[in-house]
Amino acid sequence: MSETVEAERVRQARQLAADADRVVVKAGTNSLTDEESNLDDRKLDKLVDDIADLREQGKEVILVSSGAVGAGNGRIGLVGDTLEESQALSTIGQSHLMRRYTESFERYDTTTAQILLTELDLQNTERFTNFRNTIETLLDWGVVPIINENDAVAIEEIHIGDNDMLSASVTIGVDGDLLVTLTDVGGVYTGNPKEDPNAELIEAVGDNYAEVETLVEETAASEFGGIQTKVQGAREVSEYGSPAIIARSTEQDILAKIAAGETVGTIFTPINGEQ
Repeated sequence: MSETVEAERVRQARQLAADADRVVVKAGTNSLTDEESNLDDRKLDKLVDDIADLREQGKEVILVSSGAVGAGNGRIGLVGDTLEESQALSTIGQSHLMRRYTESFERYDTTTAQILLTELDLQNTERFTNFRNTIETLLDWGVVPIINENDAVAIEEIHIGDNDMLSASVTIGVDGDLLVTLTDVGGVYTGNPKEDPNAELIEAVGDNYAEVETLVEETAASEFGGIQTKVQGAREVSEYGSPAIIARSTEQDILAKIAAGETVGTIFTPINGEQ
């Protein structure tokens, strides 16, 4: 990388992330399912444990969760080869996904709520206002909102972007202080870490965004967990003025480490309108 982000700017962004009162956590499909696309109870319970760590510190947490299509696949043993099949699988998997979240959060005496959205819901003024009011009410009640793309009616989103861009829109729409995107990759690298053993983690993205974007476009593959949309979503949040972090879902106490200001994953520093 020819450009790096100023150390003090990174330190300030880490502190903003640590001090965040309202956190949006996005969990990808690979962070919730096993190699056969079945929901992985161990992974899901760990995610809930990590969220509980934040809530115990008095933080509000909104969870944007993928995994419905994969969970549906695991439930009936079919792979969605067409859009229609993927949408149908999502309807099977979504109920199973929410049942497991409900059971897991009950270990902490915590109630959850399901919200299914598309980007269109956030673009329509009346629908967005209703959505935001619902979120504010749920958080006031101490409930954890769990948002997923409405795959049963979504079209383009079910193929690319899905909850990566949705989580960014939600963070901005509800005045989130931080977006944490949890993935099996664990950050943004100078190459595809699944193929290149020499790929190095990029600790921070700010003024070097254009260079990082080019690297991601050159090295990303379809099986690379959609890193391009994760980067785009994180950038949108940083342009809004809040930090965003892409981190590894399997890292021990990952959300607690972020809340402690530790260096994990890749942080996108707020640019406050600067380009």
